[in-house]
Amino acid sequence: MPAKKRAATKKTPAGTAGAAPAASKTASAASKTARPAKPESRTALVRRARKIDRELAETYPYAHPELDFENPYQLVVATVLSAQTTDLRVNQTTPALFAAYPTPEDLAAADPEKVEELIRPTGFFRAKTKSIMGLAKALTEDFGGEVPGRVEDLVKLPGVGRKTAFVVLGNAFGRPGITVDTHFGRLVRRWKWTEETDPDKVEKAVGELFPKSDWTMLSHHVIFHGRRMCHARKPACGVCPIAPLCPAYGEGETDPEKAKKLLKYEKGGFPGQRLKPPQSYLDAGGIPAPPLGGTPGGTAG
Repeated sequence: MPAKKRAATKKTPAGTAGAAPAASKTASAASKTARPAKPESRTALVRRARKIDRELAETYPYAHPELDFENPYQLVVATVLSAQTTDLRVNQTTPALFAAYPTPEDLAAADPEKVEELIRPTGFFRAKTKSIMGLAKALTEDFGGEVPGRVEDLVKLPGVGRKTAFVVLGNAFGRPGITVDTHFGRLVRRWKWTEETDPDKVEKAVGELFPKSDWTMLSHHVIFHGRRMCHARKPACGVCPIAPLCPAYGEGETDPEKAKKLLKYEKGGFPGQRLKPPQSYLDAGGIPAPPLGGTPGGTAG
């Protein structure tokens, strides 16, 4: 009798478009992935990793950097400011900063106390002021006021590490790079792509699974998924499109209805992090973030 019940549940149809399969089917498929009869071969790992990325690309076709910027200077400053805070808070703070100091030369010559006051909402504002004014001075004195397009030059700037460098290279210069932030590191370990915890080692291990041309968009797909669905404490497993490919399926909520309530940003019907998101995001139902003190739902300018 129990065997008949299992067979019946397996025939349950999949859920709505864009959602994961019905819970019982997803659980069955995921459990097969989670408990393989033998260790996963390198070839199988590469295939599974690339299939996950393809699924995420379909789920987030509008994936993009979630910091507002208009040029490489704005992006490198915004990325430095994003440490230990949200992209939303940075996006709500930088309009006033860049209005006051539109070029590296302007920021390098600024009064530090005025800069501190402008970026105070991002936290650690004294240390961040020192970093962004230092990098503005370096850009002015060493690079003619232009952000360099090479990782070896970028990492010499105050406050700029490899993660920030690859954000800038991938999104301001169109040069491939893997951005290993907390979301990226957490998910690739959850998916057993690597056991490494050091960001540089994670970058190398994951980079070997994908062609270089995929690196920048792979970073966006993974980070989008980590922010919206595959949360640190309670992943929304029951609506996850890659559940059958995930070794960690079941760590989070597997009931589809309960899992839906865990979704964030546009997946949950809430505002995103950018005040001025790309049109593709708006077309997909994304809602612009409100400015400081504003209310959500405004249109992007």
